[in-house]
Amino acid sequence: MSQDKSQNVQQFPPFNDKNEEAPDIGGGLPVIEYWAKHTISPEGPKLWKTLLHHSACLSCSWGTGGQKGGFTNEDGEKLQRCMKSVEAISAEIKPGIKQQFFEQQSITELQKLTSMEADRLGRLSFPMILRAGKSHYERISWSEIYQIAEAGFRKTPERVASYSSGRSSNEAAFLLQLMMRSLGSNNLADCSDLCHAPSTYGLQQMFGTKTSIVSLESLNEADCVVLSGANSAYNHPRLMNELIKLRERGGKIIVINPIMEIGLVKFGSPAFPIKSLIPGSDIASLYLQLIPGSDSVLFTGIQKALIETGNIKTEFLQAYTEGWEAVVENARSISWETITEICGVSQAEIEAAAAIISNASCVVFGWAMGITQHQNGVDNVYSIGNTALMSGNIGREGAGVMPVRGHSNVQGFGSMGVTSQKIKKGLQEALERLLGRSLSTVKGYDTRSLIEAADEHKVDTLICLGGNLYGANPDSTQAKRALGNIETIIYLATKPNLGHFHGLAKQNTIVIPVLNRFENPHKTTVESGNNFVRLNDEGKTHLKNADLIPEVEFLTELAHRIHGEYPVDWRQLRDTKFIRKLIAQTVPGYEKIGTIDETKEEFTIGGRIINTPHFPTENGKAKMFVTLLPQLTLPDRKAFGASEQTQGIVVALITARSYAQHNTVVYQIEDKYRGMPHRNCILMNRIDLEKAGLKEHQRVTVKGNAGKLENVEIIHGAVRPGAALMFYPEVNVIFNAQVDKRAGTPAYKRVPVFVYAN
Repeated sequence: MSQDKSQNVQQFPPFNDKNEEAPDIGGGLPVIEYWAKHTISPEGPKLWKTLLHHSACLSCSWGTGGQKGGFTNEDGEKLQRCMKSVEAISAEIKPGIKQQFFEQQSITELQKLTSMEADRLGRLSFPMILRAGKSHYERISWSEIYQIAEAGFRKTPERVASYSSGRSSNEAAFLLQLMMRSLGSNNLADCSDLCHAPSTYGLQQMFGTKTSIVSLESLNEADCVVLSGANSAYNHPRLMNELIKLRERGGKIIVINPIMEIGLVKFGSPAFPIKSLIPGSDIASLYLQLIPGSDSVLFTGIQKALIETGNIKTEFLQAYTEGWEAVVENARSISWETITEICGVSQAEIEAAAAIISNASCVVFGWAMGITQHQNGVDNVYSIGNTALMSGNIGREGAGVMPVRGHSNVQGFGSMGVTSQKIKKGLQEALERLLGRSLSTVKGYDTRSLIEAADEHKVDTLICLGGNLYGANPDSTQAKRALGNIETIIYLATKPNLGHFHGLAKQNTIVIPVLNRFENPHKTTVESGNNFVRLNDEGKTHLKNADLIPEVEFLTELAHRIHGEYPVDWRQLRDTKFIRKLIAQTVPGYEKIGTIDETKEEFTIGGRIINTPHFPTENGKAKMFVTLLPQLTLPDRKAFGASEQTQGIVVALITARSYAQHNTVVYQIEDKYRGMPHRNCILMNRIDLEKAGLKEHQRVTVKGNAGKLENVEIIHGAVRPGAALMFYPEVNVIFNAQVDKRAGTPAYKRVPVFVYAN
């Protein structure tokens, strides 16, 4: 691909010393090889049948598929599938697990499995229960399931709870929250509590909306993207196609990440087989490698540079924002010495970023969990929003703020009201009309407070709609203990995960096998991270003689047994078209879903995309917030019980996915892009190794504030000094939760640990 190399101000960051095993580009021919391998495998025909099915991709929220076809996005662009799609589908079309397997394998044996081994067992094909005092899961009848579940949900509202994952449908999500709110419970914990809750909170406070305000069409008008704390080459590969197109039209990309992720430097996309696939396409124009947790300070530095060069949009701020004077004064008053010392990025680099932003016509600011999973996650989001407003890149086509979300329907769950936080006024009023009473004002449990409450014996019954509540939480020991205090846990899932083997209830642990998105007998819908709603056609399961149930059918029957016909005829809602009618009457912006069965018209949710500087806030203005300087001093080795003689070093650990991983589900052991050969590795900078007297491939112990992992192999890589990287969920066992107090999200991206010789 021919590109103007002069556009790369600093394509490679300062700490770019990757190991020999890491490739020179992300994507490329290995992606084609992976597709080919699965295509010619015995599962190939089923894989391609599913890929071509009219349903949304199972993987990330950068949506594709639906009524336009499996490989087509909302703008009609083709070849919009990636390895993540194949990984997810391949796992779903595995054979069913036979009953004999669970009869032979005790829970003790099952607890020895890794995440990848659990996933590769195959599909759950019959309902089962682990009873108190028993050593094996056993088959259970549907009548007994409903009997146990109904009894569990007749507890007082404060003692029942739900947890959900973003792979389920809007219809299942709406039913779940309606069932819970009809009980009077707001305990609607969700996987988003652990990732983008600071985005939801921060955007609502600033702009009156909880989601991206940028559509895919609008992104195509941008000539600059600032991508912070996101490794989209791994986790949102289809976004890379948009970044490649932006570079082709002369735009620039600023990447902000403590680690040099090779796919964010150069990426070979199969969507452009001639010009990109083999040579790779330049992605980063400027790569800033900051200290983990210092994002708000770096963005304050960009604001300071904009002020000093006369590039803030004062008239825009005066007309369309409030609180801007204090934000400008804050950025002006902080010294460059303070900024560069805290964030670890030079003044020259920060000024280069500000120059790119000020010289661009339309800038989109995107981010993921490298921004949100910090104790100051909300401030990080505020700082991005402040920068967008100060540079005038809000409220017009081709510009705005764009959280890049994970699960394919995680945003849809929030839209349906699955949240423990305060819901929007329009949704609240509609639900209160439906219920004929006010909603409960008791604060619900988010995911972390759910675990804390269970640890204090305050939860009796829990239903989990997908996900891996045990594996996703920090301090695995606490999570296991807390879940063990709950009398009844009901898991709805398509495949086994470690939560089913470690997150065991005190009395009854029930695992219910459900149909996935492309198997449901009724149509369903999902919502992408860019606010686009897709319709999934009906399908059939490949499993023969399996005893599966649609999530909607289980939820409607359980709700009927609990509530009778209050506030709706639950059994009628087994047909999902009636749920969509109800959603259209209840959820603001979702009016078109009421006729989607007839029209097949997929749509962008009304009121979400902001292309004019008028915001859905009380006064129509965006609100800006001063962000405080974070305290990022690492503890002394003595905090870990180590003496000065111990050979080791304290670093800020970043917990992350590997290349072949989706949330807690691991598809391959190695991470070839970082050159990490297995899961029990730690990626460190050579400077830190030399300082500590450690060597590459040496086996070390990594100790946090809740435990330690031993026999960890050191791999050197392009991570900035003072930081390191390990994989979750395995590493979750060594640290407990430090959370952002406003959003409840744990600080997975800055965990102080001591790395020392065995």
